[in-house]
Amino acid sequence: MIGNNYCVIMAGGVGSRFWPLSRKAKPKQFLDILGTGRTLLQQTYDRFQTVCPPENFLVVTSAEYVDIARKQLPDVPPENILGEPARRNTAPCIAYATYKIKSKNPDANMVVTPADHLVLYVEQFRETISKTLQFVENNDVLATIGIKPTRPETGYGYIQMNNKVKDSETGIYKVETFTEKPNLEMAKIFLQSGEFMWNAGIFISSIKAMSKALEKHLPDVDYLFNPQVNGGVDLYNTDAEQDFIKKVYSAVISISIDYGVMEKAENVYVMPADFGWSDLGTWSSLYDYSKKDANGNALNSDNVLVIDTKNSIISAPKNRLVVVNNLENAIVVEADGILFVSGSIEEKKIRDIVKKVKEEKGEEFL
Repeated sequence: MIGNNYCVIMAGGVGSRFWPLSRKAKPKQFLDILGTGRTLLQQTYDRFQTVCPPENFLVVTSAEYVDIARKQLPDVPPENILGEPARRNTAPCIAYATYKIKSKNPDANMVVTPADHLVLYVEQFRETISKTLQFVENNDVLATIGIKPTRPETGYGYIQMNNKVKDSETGIYKVETFTEKPNLEMAKIFLQSGEFMWNAGIFISSIKAMSKALEKHLPDVDYLFNPQVNGGVDLYNTDAEQDFIKKVYSAVISISIDYGVMEKAENVYVMPADFGWSDLGTWSSLYDYSKKDANGNALNSDNVLVIDTKNSIISAPKNRLVVVNNLENAIVVEADGILFVSGSIEEKKIRDIVKKVKEEKGEEFL
C-alpha cells in the first residue's frame, strides 16, 4: 500500500569534487547540474512520486540547507525537511529518519536514497523499488540495490550475491559480502565472476527491521535516537524535537550505515538492477553522461566556442562568451566568480587542487 511507504532523501553532502560549481553555500544536490530544468534533489523526488505520497517524503540535510530544500520541494511538508546540526555520516542520518517515521507509523516501510544520483530509466527504477518494498514488507530483512557493473570500476563499493539464496518471485538475492572500493585487478575479477554488483547506496526495509538492526549492531547510536531507551519520552514530531536532536548530534559518533549495520547484519538482501545509474560523484562521471559534440566535448551553453579542442568538459554561465582553444581531456568551469581550468579530469587531482585552494586562498572560495 503506497500510503505505508516512506522515502528518505539524504541531502547533506557538500559535493566538493564538483568544485567550483558545487560550493558549500549551495552543493551539487541543489543544482541543475545536468541542464534538465530540475535540480538533482528535485529529480530524486520526482523518481519516487509513484512510490509514496508527498507527505511521506523526508529530506535529511544539514541545518544550513533546510531553507533551500524547502524551496525546491514545496510539496513536502516543511516539518519533513530535517536539519542535522552536524555532519555525522549516514548511520545517524538514517537513525533520525527511522525513529521519526516510527513515531508516526511503526508499520511503515522505508526507502533511503542519496539526493544526487543519476537514473536514466525511471520506469525500470520504480519497478525495482516497488518489488523490493514488497519483499521487505513481507520479510524481516534489510535490502539494498545492486547495479549490474559495466566496467571494472575502482570508485564504487561492491556487493557479492549468494547465488544459492534467491527469492524466486522478486529475483532478490541474499548478500554474501560487501567490499569497499577495490583495486583495478580485483575489480576485473569481480566483473568477470558475475557475482558482484555495484553498491548504489539505496537502502530499503521496514521500520521495524531497521530499528532492530540499529539496536543490535549500533547500540550506542540507537540509544541516543531511540525514545524507548533514551528517557522513555517520544519527542519526535513535537515542538521539543529540534532541541532533542541537537543534544543527540552533539554526542553521536560519525559512522556509515554500510560499515555500522549492513556489513554486520545477517539478514541483508540485494536486488540486482540495471536502470542507467551513476553516482555523479565527479566531473569525469558527469562528462560520461553529458551530450557531446563531434569532437567529444561536453558543453553546457551555446555561448561556448571550442577550437581544436577534444574530449573536454566546459561549464560556464549562459550569459558569458567562453572561447576554448587547443585543449584535450580538460575541464574549464566558471562559477560564482571562480574560473577553474585543468588539463586533467582525474578525481584525485581535483581533490588536491581544492585542498590547495583552501590552504592558500581560504574557506571563502570553497
